[in-house]
Amino acid sequence: MIEQYVWDLQEVDETQVAVVGGKGAHLGGLSRIEGIRVPAGFCVTTDAFRRIMAEAPSIDDRLDQLSRLNPDDREAIGTLSAQIRRSIEGTAIPGDLAAAITRALGRLGDQAAYAVRSSATAEDLPTASFAGQQDTYLNVVGPAAILQHVSRCWASLFTERAVTYRQRNGIDHRTVDMAVVVQQMVFPHAAGILFTADPVTGNRKVATVDAGFGLGEALVSGLVNPDVFTVRDGEVVAKAIAAKERAVQALSAGGTQEVAIDSQRQEQPALTDAQVVRLVQLGRRIEAHFGRPQDIEWCLVDDDFRIVQSRPITTLFPVPESGDQENHVYVSVGHGQMMTDPMKPLGFSMWQLTAMVPMHEAGGRLFVDVTRRLASPASRAGLLDVLGRGDPLIRDALETVLDRDDFVPSLPDAGPGGPPAGGASAPSEPDPAIVTELIERSQASIAALERDIRTKTGPALFDFLLEAFEEHKRVLSDPLSMQAIMAGMEATWWLNDQLQEWLGEKNAADTLTLSAPDNVTSEMGLALLDVADVIRPQSEVVAFLQGVEDEGFLDELAKLPGGTEARDAIEGYLDRYGMRCVGEIDITRPRWRERPTTLVPVILDNVRNFEPGAAERRFEQGRQKAQKKEQDVLSRLRALPDGDRKADEAKRMIDRVRTFIGYREYPKYGIVSRYFLYKQALLKEAERLVQAGVLPEKEDIFYLTFQELHGVVRSNQVDDQLIQQRKEAFRSYHALTPPRVLTSDGEALTGAYRRDDVPAGALIGLPVSAGTIEGRARVILDMAEADLEAGDILVTTFTDPSWSPLFVGIAGLVTEVGGLMTHGAVIAREYGLPAVVGVEQATRLIRDGQWIRVHGTDGYVEILGGRSGRRSGRVARRSRLSSAA
Repeated sequence: MIEQYVWDLQEVDETQVAVVGGKGAHLGGLSRIEGIRVPAGFCVTTDAFRRIMAEAPSIDDRLDQLSRLNPDDREAIGTLSAQIRRSIEGTAIPGDLAAAITRALGRLGDQAAYAVRSSATAEDLPTASFAGQQDTYLNVVGPAAILQHVSRCWASLFTERAVTYRQRNGIDHRTVDMAVVVQQMVFPHAAGILFTADPVTGNRKVATVDAGFGLGEALVSGLVNPDVFTVRDGEVVAKAIAAKERAVQALSAGGTQEVAIDSQRQEQPALTDAQVVRLVQLGRRIEAHFGRPQDIEWCLVDDDFRIVQSRPITTLFPVPESGDQENHVYVSVGHGQMMTDPMKPLGFSMWQLTAMVPMHEAGGRLFVDVTRRLASPASRAGLLDVLGRGDPLIRDALETVLDRDDFVPSLPDAGPGGPPAGGASAPSEPDPAIVTELIERSQASIAALERDIRTKTGPALFDFLLEAFEEHKRVLSDPLSMQAIMAGMEATWWLNDQLQEWLGEKNAADTLTLSAPDNVTSEMGLALLDVADVIRPQSEVVAFLQGVEDEGFLDELAKLPGGTEARDAIEGYLDRYGMRCVGEIDITRPRWRERPTTLVPVILDNVRNFEPGAAERRFEQGRQKAQKKEQDVLSRLRALPDGDRKADEAKRMIDRVRTFIGYREYPKYGIVSRYFLYKQALLKEAERLVQAGVLPEKEDIFYLTFQELHGVVRSNQVDDQLIQQRKEAFRSYHALTPPRVLTSDGEALTGAYRRDDVPAGALIGLPVSAGTIEGRARVILDMAEADLEAGDILVTTFTDPSWSPLFVGIAGLVTEVGGLMTHGAVIAREYGLPAVVGVEQATRLIRDGQWIRVHGTDGYVEILGGRSGRRSGRVARRSRLSSAA
């Protein structure tokens, strides 16, 4: 069985990653494509690597130690990985294995020059490239040197960077094997990289070529700037020719060296335009073979291209499937719903089935196709107006697409475009009874669902749910509900526009909406203050909660003095709000009722940071401040020319805002209440499937769509491989950044604010809640890990309603995602918190603990300094904010 250790490249293809690693499999696949020339070579298989690992001393113990290390412990990882590498390199290659390698060399020419290249089983994959994680050695001459470098390639599986990469991506070191590719060297005139899609914009119709003189190592190592060519539709549409002062060339005795480029050649292009176009044509052939955009390494030898590597471009955001060849423009659902994380298949399919418009999935996110709305001038104006008010970045991104006259087709106004963007007209009178009636209707519908769903199991449950989804949509589309929502939003816009025009005051409605009635989300934050009031006097309960880790802690509470009252208070809160959680539009996310420990840090913060009765006091302070603002605005308006009319109009709008703006939060509460009932019923079915041996664990249903799960329940059969593929895909989606706008060409557009009225160095965003505040930035990505002090400013990626309990304890808010009427903005205004949302990369640009100033009226954030110890100033500032709120 000697020959199992060595396979010729021509013998393998991309299905054999487990045998020859990702690079070897791709090279084998490339060598089978007509017209693609790949340098001859062979693969030393993963069987050889496993044999060496079995013979290397102390490997098992060291791998165990390695798996227990924190990915951030660089010193320990560096020490241990170096020991593993030395152990592998010090293990002699067995005679039969060495003979197999030298025999393969003899067939190709044992004194020729070779590239010896690592080929791990977890690299060049569709979901993870692992680019640059292992080692490659160029221009290796002679059997002894090649055997030595094969050992070095095996050892490079345990470079510090490769180990850290795997640990950060949750990949077990024992599950990755290393093959080695040995390929004849080519000595090129030029070399470089071809991307068959634009790696920056994601556009699949644009290819980019980086090119330099000599070996490609000069480009990869950053030694020189490359020539860059952009190709579209078979034509070079842009190019930038660099001054290429250095190159890497092979030495006749082996190895490589840097050389200086002749001054006359430095600014000559490494490729002609015709060669670039020909290269891209080869790239399109390779892309078609592998079925996805590729990152291709190439060499030019005597006007002939050799391909030395091809891997998927893993950073591109996937494009929704449209089923046609037409142009499409998609808008992100997650940016509007304040949840840009990927959703599992059950989650996005349930949202699709209960949404009011068709939605398309890509990368675990949902998008709405707005192409038809953009195509008609009338519907286009309404769509841009509504989206622009909510999120100017979405509007700017759409306008960028529209500026390309040829992308969105033009339709007459009478063409199909859906309902007007503004929705239903608002009620003529601000009658609070309307809101009361709507809430009662929703509660009755949810109660009926809860009663009826209990009796349904098996396929009958799915038939029932399909009917329940129709009721779900009927409640959501209730004309009166739509009118009430629009009444609050339109009145807010009117007040901000008119009061700025009449009084020169920005965002006046922010103060006028403080402590608006019937806001179920802001009530949720205040209600947790009441829970803290029950717990605060009970010292043993507080001490117990500080050490809580188990989800069954509520049962233990009753054993402590005061614990029964504490448990009842938390249970009462969960009865009302336990269906909520971060990312709640994804039904698969754990709810607070399922994971109540999520609330414990917030309860303890409230116990520490607030006095008894804070909820009632805070609400009343906000109500009085809004009332005082109303009197001030009306009196100033009456002093203007035609002031009585202006004041009367403003008064009507203020009443309308106060009546309806709180209801804006209720439909989402109703959706999530229904979702929790759907989830409980589906998990009972999952438990039955586990008991029947169909599924290993009930959470596996999260990786099936609703329709697929229906089929599993009917047949009692499941495709285990599909679930595993879905799990791997879901993990990979976390590395993708979803764009606000995406085209069918794959171009991802984030939009820009295009403002010049902010200080240099400030982070620009959207002003959503007026006021200016300074404080310590707390960058929090997981609500369960919140540890806030009075006066802190919350900086996070997005906030949906579940973050509201944190809002009562902070001084300001900065998010990466959000719009004027998204939940974080509404609640920030409700609590009087200066807030700026839509700040690109805020959680990376602002470090935890930095002192920042949030300009909630003008929409920008200033970073004032490093980590601050200005505790006393922070508390003083907080107390001033509280007294003003």
